[in-house]
Amino acid sequence: MTISCNKNQVASPGVRLDKWLWGCRFYKTRGLAKEMIEGGKVQYNGYRCKASRLVEIGATVKVTQGVDDKIVIVMGLTEKRLAAPLAQQLYQETEHSIEERAKRAELRKTNSLFAPHPDTKPDKKERRQLLLLKSQQ
Repeated sequence: MTISCNKNQVASPGVRLDKWLWGCRFYKTRGLAKEMIEGGKVQYNGYRCKASRLVEIGATVKVTQGVDDKIVIVMGLTEKRLAAPLAQQLYQETEHSIEERAKRAELRKTNSLFAPHPDTKPDKKERRQLLLLKSQQ
């Protein structure tokens, strides 16, 4: 006796990590998500992994975006790119991660006070003076 199985009736045990990151709007394209995974910017349960890794509910994913790290717990799965409010329901950021990002943002903000940016670009004369000062150091 042979059992035929329709492909649409088979439930997948998980979703690829690159698809999940793309669907939850961490990265703009799946290709970019794959590059970040291969570059070590994404960790799954504390380990580097491949883009084809199947994501399971309850797993911990560490995502690096720019200078910030987010540690999220997977709450739901999707293979489609969802609207931002729906995508945010698929994961929950840990309290420690939120606190660390707030601390880093505050440090970046206070650091800008020590190296303020001028209101306007330097003109030709000021540029020459800056180049002269830099060459003397």
